Amino acid sequence: MVATVGQRPAGSTRPAAPARRRRPVWVVLRENVVWLVAVLALVYLLLPNLVVVLFSFNKPNGRFNYTWQRFSLDAWLHPCAAPGMCESLSLSLKIGVLATLIATLLGTMIAFALARYRFRGRAGSNLLIFLPMATPEVVMGSSLLTLFVSLGIPLGRTTILIAHIMFCLSYVVVTVKARVAGLDPRLEQAAADLYANEWQTFRRITLPLVAPGIAAGALLAFSLSFDDYIITNFNASNASITFPMYVWGAAARGTPVQINVIGTAMFVLAVLAVAIGQLAGRRRAR
Repeated sequence: MVATVGQRPAGSTRPAAPARRRRPVWVVLRENVVWLVAVLALVYLLLPNLVVVLFSFNKPNGRFNYTWQRFSLDAWLHPCAAPGMCESLSLSLKIGVLATLIATLLGTMIAFALARYRFRGRAGSNLLIFLPMATPEVVMGSSLLTLFVSLGIPLGRTTILIAHIMFCLSYVVVTVKARVAGLDPRLEQAAADLYANEWQTFRRITLPLVAPGIAAGALLAFSLSFDDYIITNFNASNASITFPMYVWGAAARGTPVQINVIGTAMFVLAVLAVAIGQLAGRRRAR
């Protein structure tokens, strides 16, 4: 009997597949060393945040929230139970929002001027913009305090706002300037060839392309303003206590669990903002 095409002859056996050799562990580690280092670095960076999240559900027996006792939702249900905490949080949010808006507006205009135009003193302006980022916060805080005292400006919310705008401005300028310098000038030239005036080109071409850099600078400015303690402590009065100053003062007499609740909420909001930005960027790329 002749076997047809595609049929296996009777009595024939299928050859066994060769056994798959197990690769040594060091080979696997060498091939995935980048991913392993990235995971370890990420765990190292996020470990303090995970501790804050965990201890926001703790119910300590005493005043100090340093050891785990038992699970509780009391701090989440009553976030303003700690006296004075919500007032300091409200002040930090107000100053952070105002400082972010003003620093972003001024920083964006300065970034466009430094990146697009050549004028006398441009190199010196770049140096002066970089100085607040390189100056230690103790030096900047004491210098601003000396300035306010010599001018007779009373310390309070106004001096805190001026100080926050001062050091947030540099970060906005650097972030937006890098975005402006990376733009393709041919896009704006094409808009001009299509009879668009300067305002239409800026509104429809330049601003949408620079918007991610402006948003990044604004988020960075808000986080720096909300988190600052040293410069704020130099230029604040006893009646203007921001959230970082409240946390520092509360650490001496017992840190309430509500501080961990606020920290967890801010961490979640930051993660959501980054995730939304990534999703929007991928959708725009598609």
